[in-house]
Amino acid sequence: MNTITLPDELAITSKLSLKIYNYKTTEEISKQQVLLNKNTFSFLQEGTKKVFFDDSTFTINNDQFLLMKSGNCLMTEKLSDVKEYYRSILLFFSNDDVLKFIRKYELNPPESKTYYSTYSFSYDSFIKKFAESLLDLSELPKEFQSRILDAKFEEIMLYLIEIRGVDFLYSIINSNINHNQKFIQTIETNHLNKLTIKELSFLCNMSESKFKREFKKYFKSSPSKWFQEKRLKHAAFLLKNKAVRPSDIFLEVGYETLSNFIQAFKMKFGQTPKQYQSN
Repeated sequence: MNTITLPDELAITSKLSLKIYNYKTTEEISKQQVLLNKNTFSFLQEGTKKVFFDDSTFTINNDQFLLMKSGNCLMTEKLSDVKEYYRSILLFFSNDDVLKFIRKYELNPPESKTYYSTYSFSYDSFIKKFAESLLDLSELPKEFQSRILDAKFEEIMLYLIEIRGVDFLYSIINSNINHNQKFIQTIETNHLNKLTIKELSFLCNMSESKFKREFKKYFKSSPSKWFQEKRLKHAAFLLKNKAVRPSDIFLEVGYETLSNFIQAFKMKFGQTPKQYQSN
C-alpha cells in the first residue's frame, strides 16, 4: 500500500496555515501508511478509526475525537454500520500555530515530561457544536476565513486546556526524543500489535533493511523471534490470569490458526496451552 501525505493530497485550495476538510468515504482502509505534514484534529462523525503511532495506539468511535502530532502513522477506517460511510472533520495546523498560541496566553510547560504523539478526547455538547461550526466556516469565502479560523483554533485549544491541562500542547511541539529512544519506543509500544516489518519500518521512518539492522543492534534478536517471544509470554499471562481459552486468543497473539499457536506455545513452554493453564 502506498503512503499518502496529508493534507497535501486533499483537495484543499486554501493557502492558510489552518485548514479544514470534511472527509467522507464509502471505502474502508486498513493500516494505511500516512505521513501527516501538519498536526491534525480528527473530529470523527461516523464510523470507527484506529491509529498506530510510535508511542501510542488508539481505537475510537464517533463518541471521541483525536489530536495527532505530525509524523508517520498507520490508519484504519471502518464504515458506520448504520449510515454505511466514514466521515471525519479534519482541522490541520502547524507547530507555529501552537507556538503563537502558547506565547499569546503565556502558558508554562507542564511539570510532567511524558509526551505522546496522539491524544484521545471524548465529545461533549460544546465540542460537538464546535465541530459543526467548522463545517459552516469551511463554506465561507476563503478571504473571510483567516481571522475566524484563528479564533476557532484558539477556542478549541483554550477549551481543551481547561479540561485536560497543557500537556498535549507541549507534546505537539516536543522534539527532544532522539533516534534511539524513538526506535525502541516504537517497538515496545507496538509489540502486541500485529504489524508487519514494513509497517513498523514506516513508523520508524526507515527502510526495512535498516530497520532489521537496528533491531538486531538494540534487541539482540531477529524481529520475528523477538515478537514471537513477547506474544507467547502475553498468551501465557492471559491463560493464567484471565481464564481465557486458547481458541479465544490465538488470533490476538498473532497466529493464523489454533494448531500453529498450540505448537509454538508447546515449543516455548514445554506443554500445551491447556496443560499450562491447568497447572
